[in-house]
Amino acid sequence: MAAKSEQTRQLVADVALKMFREVGFEKTTMRAIAQEAGVSVGNAYYYFASKDELVQELYIQVQDEHAVVAAEALEGVQDLAGRLKAVLHTGIDVMAPYHQFGSDFIATAIRPSSPVNPFGEASTTAREASLAIFRSAVEGSSPSVAKKLRGDLPELLWLAYMGVALFWVYDHSEGQRRTRKLIDGAAPLVARGLSLAKIPGVSKVFDDVLGLVRSVKEDA
Repeated sequence: MAAKSEQTRQLVADVALKMFREVGFEKTTMRAIAQEAGVSVGNAYYYFASKDELVQELYIQVQDEHAVVAAEALEGVQDLAGRLKAVLHTGIDVMAPYHQFGSDFIATAIRPSSPVNPFGEASTTAREASLAIFRSAVEGSSPSVAKKLRGDLPELLWLAYMGVALFWVYDHSEGQRRTRKLIDGAAPLVARGLSLAKIPGVSKVFDDVLGLVRSVKEDA
């Protein structure tokens, strides 16, 4: 019985994600999802209390897929710039099917009170999964990142990734080549800048930046 229930839940989720890709967030309704999945509306609501919960499911599935393809892309890549490119490009790859309706998701998610805000508590599972990908990119780099940066860097890179994702949503160039160009140009700059953290004198600037970041987080 439990297996049957899980199959139905997965069916509802798969149908919802398919509809998000094909008709967008706004036009996807719980009633339409139930009809397409061949279940009652009440049954659809049993597994997902709202469309927002299905967006969270989307976040989690996208991150699960990103983790797999990023791990493959990172194999054999040691330099930080190359590893950042691998993670960022694969992140865009897995989001590509949703690009046409990306602005719908942004309009919904950008509100601070929105239950699908990527910075909110409800998004913790997906956010932590994404942070783990950036943590892997940082920890596996050679030469290694300065020790004092390793703890905070994955989150800072994730925040930068959110900025790249926002740029990508509004990038209407063919194949979103402007976003790809941004990634290819920014990753080496970030890696080069971080390498300065090991230089006496310059490292004090990084100490100040990290101190500011930590103080802001503690005050949240």
